[in-house]
Amino acid sequence: MRGSHEALENCQVFYLTGLLDAFSEPVFVKVVTKYLEEGSPNLILDLTGIDFIDSSGVGALVQLAKLAQSRGGIFQVVSNPRITQTVKLVRLEKFLSLRNSLQEALDHLAAEGGGRPEPDTRPDAAEARPEGPDGQAS
Repeated sequence: MRGSHEALENCQVFYLTGLLDAFSEPVFVKVVTKYLEEGSPNLILDLTGIDFIDSSGVGALVQLAKLAQSRGGIFQVVSNPRITQTVKLVRLEKFLSLRNSLQEALDHLAAEGGGRPEPDTRPDAAEARPEGPDGQAS
């Protein structure tokens, strides 16, 4: 397996290619765990370039999902038909939050509040915001 890492929208994105199997699983988990411990707990794994996943690979995804969630993060997998079929066989598609595209995963993260900074809700913050046409702070 080969991969790269990128920090986007308050999350970490891993782009992976090749095989996610018993051979590659230990290094994969070790590397992603290190990034989770040092950076954002929000994690997106782009597995669209993965050609094969076995039970060890699925187990690694479950392990990383639990780790991200224990740190208050959101875990998602950008899938391809092979990954989706394997994950659905073991009924983990909802737990692993399968997505069809990176944009879909980023949109979900933003909707859950993990992708954008929280709005400023301090009482004096409204004074600093410009008023809209109805006279209310926008």
